[in-house]
Amino acid sequence: MSGSPATGALVVAIDDGYPSYDQERALLGAVGAGFSVRPVRGNVEAACAAVRDADVVLVRESPLPRSAIEQMARARAVIRYGIGVDNIDQQAARERRIYVANVPDYGIEEVATQTVALALAVVRRLRLHDQEVRAGRWSTGVLAPMHRLRGSTLGLVGYGRIGRRTHELLAGFGFARVLVHDPRAELPGGAEPSSLDELCRAADLITLHAPMTPQTHHLIDARQLALMKPTAVLVNTARGGLIDLDALAAALVDGRLLGAGLDVFEREPPDPAHPIFALPNVVVSNHIGWYSEEAMRDVQRKAAEEAVRVLRGDPPLHWLNPWHNS
Repeated sequence: MSGSPATGALVVAIDDGYPSYDQERALLGAVGAGFSVRPVRGNVEAACAAVRDADVVLVRESPLPRSAIEQMARARAVIRYGIGVDNIDQQAARERRIYVANVPDYGIEEVATQTVALALAVVRRLRLHDQEVRAGRWSTGVLAPMHRLRGSTLGLVGYGRIGRRTHELLAGFGFARVLVHDPRAELPGGAEPSSLDELCRAADLITLHAPMTPQTHHLIDARQLALMKPTAVLVNTARGGLIDLDALAAALVDGRLLGAGLDVFEREPPDPAHPIFALPNVVVSNHIGWYSEEAMRDVQRKAAEEAVRVLRGDPPLHWLNPWHNS
C-alpha cells in the first residue's frame, strides 16, 4: 500500500507568535507531513537557513525576498498567514514554480470593525475627551469641533471583502453619498464609482482598503491630502505604505483635515518620536485590526489547509502568482 503523497514532507513556519499550533500539527500530521516553527524575526539570513529543507513555508511578517526563495531546495509553496503578500517576492517564486498563496477570507469582520471603531473615535474626539476626564478636567463645553456623519459623504478606497463589509457596517449612519475608488469592483446600488481625486475632494470620511503594491505606495500623498476637506477624517487599516506619513502629519498640524485613525504603518513598529504620535486628533492601534480569537483560529486552519492541498498535488485555493505551463 503506497503512502500519502505528503509522507515525509516538511512544513516550516518562519514566524512564531500564535499561542498554539495544534491545528497545523493535526492537519499536516493527518497526511504524513511534519511541522516545524523556526522563528526568524525578520532576519533574511535566518530565513534563508530556515527554508532550505521546507516543502511548504508559512509566513506572517518576515520578508521572503529573492535571496531566501533561491535557497528553497524543494519548496512547492509559500503561504501567507493573512492577506497581504508584499513581504514575499512573487516573481522569484514564479520563476521557480513555487506557489504563493494567502488567506484572503479571514478577519473580514474584525478589520471592518476596527475601521469603524477608529473612524468613530476620531469623529467623536474620544482621545481628547478621555485625556480630559482622566486629568480631572470636566467640561460640557466644546473642546474641539465635531461633525455628524448623517448626510455626509463616505469614501471607500478599495472595495474587496473588507471594503464591502465596512460599507455595510457604516450604512446605518445615514451617509448621503458613498463614493468608491476601485476600477475592478462591482458596486451595489447606492455606491458611486469615483476617481481618487474626486473621492478625496468630496468625502467626509475616507477609509483605505487597497493592497500594497508599487502602484499604491503613497497613494495618499501631499497632493491627495491637499484635496481633502478640513473636516475630513482618514482611516487606514490596510497597509501603512498607502499613506505618506510625513505628509499626513504636516496636513494635520496645519489643520487641513480633521483627524486620522491608523492601525498600520509603513515601518512597523513605527518610530514613537514621529510627529504623528504627538497629535491629539490622531487615534492609533498596533496592526491589531485582524485579530479576534476566532479570526486567529481561522487563519491558522486555512493556511494549514492550503499546505495540505499543495502537498496532495493540487494548486492552492488562493494562488496569487500563476504561471503558464510550457
